[in-house]
Amino acid sequence: MIIAFTILHVIVSLFLIAVVLLQSGKGAEMGASFGSSGSQSVFGAGGGTTFLSKLTTSAAVIFMLTSLTLAYLSGQPSSSSMMSGKGNTAPVQAPAAVPTPQKGVAPAPAAPAIQPAAPAPKK
Repeated sequence: MIIAFTILHVIVSLFLIAVVLLQSGKGAEMGASFGSSGSQSVFGAGGGTTFLSKLTTSAAVIFMLTSLTLAYLSGQPSSSSMMSGKGNTAPVQAPAAVPTPQKGVAPAPAAPAIQPAAPAPKK
């Protein structure tokens, strides 16, 4: 399910980029008033602006919804884990037992400390 939302999110983001790049800037209306072929567009004289703005708004809403959905789904704990032990057939070994001292038994003598050698006499 996360993969489907991720694919949809990427497609919508690319579409949103394309729609924003297709829109004309704010300074384009000034050139259209002096007769720079503003009425020869595909959508008519003013139809392209509203059509592209509606596409931008709808793509932005879908982008935001997929972003929130992906954020919510990534915060949920996963239902499967590799550490669940279902497929593990190897026996689990207990750690080696540490011997505990018994009461009434003297501990083993410690190894003698190594003394440093005396310095050699100077000649």
